[in-house]
Amino acid sequence: MDFIYYLFFGLFGTIISTSLPGLLNMYAAKISMSQGKKNAYFFVAGATLAILIQTLVALVFARFLDENPEIITVLQKVVLGVFISITIFFFFIAKDTSKKPETEEVKSKAKLFIRGFFLSAVNLLPIPYWVYISITFASFKWFSFSHLSVFATVIGSTIGAFVVMLVYIWFFRPKENQRKMNLNMNYLIGTVTAIVSVFTLIKIIRTI
Repeated sequence: MDFIYYLFFGLFGTIISTSLPGLLNMYAAKISMSQGKKNAYFFVAGATLAILIQTLVALVFARFLDENPEIITVLQKVVLGVFISITIFFFFIAKDTSKKPETEEVKSKAKLFIRGFFLSAVNLLPIPYWVYISITFASFKWFSFSHLSVFATVIGSTIGAFVVMLVYIWFFRPKENQRKMNLNMNYLIGTVTAIVSVFTLIKIIRTI
């Protein structure tokens, strides 16, 4: 029964955090439209493998922090710097996602798998996300760092990411939606990281 609970914990935790149109979701939809759904599956497989590794690393690290709470204060300052850097990147440096993407050339299945893994790996947001979620839930006794819970959460998180990207592959239609919504997703992501930065800064100030 515990396995099922943590499986759904990872599943819904990832679905909630990845359901908005992000880089991986939009890229999977783009490949599906230009190269077909079968090729998009290889991109998704690579992306979800990276997410599996990131979730595992995050939970192992969170367990270490849970056992050594004195490190959390130092880590908060590091996280603040990371999120401020990410905010600056998405607001001022990242490419405008509202612009019409260039035609995607056909790539081999192996290259699509590697591309999915690479793009997902450089997106480090799942790591601080799962560290924060797991430690917070653990403080309320809703999560434990046992081997079973970590394993089930990682599997659930991987399935959740896979399901979200499959939804974009099957149902998203870029040409139909470009006229309805011309939104630069970088600003949305930047806004989220800016909000997290503000809350982290307030928390640090209160501990001083």
